[in-house]
Amino acid sequence: MTEQPNQPSNPTAGLTLLGQTINHPSKILETFPNQHPGRQYTVTLVCPEFTCVCPMTGQPDFATITIRYVPDQKIVESKSLKLYLWSYRNEGVFHEHVTNKILDDLVAALDPIECHVTGAFAVRGGIALTVDAHHQK
Repeated sequence: MTEQPNQPSNPTAGLTLLGQTINHPSKILETFPNQHPGRQYTVTLVCPEFTCVCPMTGQPDFATITIRYVPDQKIVESKSLKLYLWSYRNEGVFHEHVTNKILDDLVAALDPIECHVTGAFAVRGGIALTVDAHHQK
């Protein structure tokens, strides 16, 4: 396979979490260069094991977080995303806020063409809650 012109020879240069044994959450979202910046395509990441804590009761909340984005110059590295999402496990936060915070942090790290974050929270007190947050350049 021929290397594309103007592409970095090592797209993983600068990644500090990938390949490391990390046993703690992190708020760091690492990225690597998009090798197809002229093409619009969608990246979908699904985390069916997201947890956070109700800021009022301290009880755990469970959700599936789905991230869909159209990258521009950067791609999110999935291990850093896993550790980032894990960082909410013991954090007291409302569903609406955490979904929008995830979107804000992804937009800050990636500067994507478009990004959608959906938090589909499990039933609690007889009510299921889904939050959709969207960003577009």
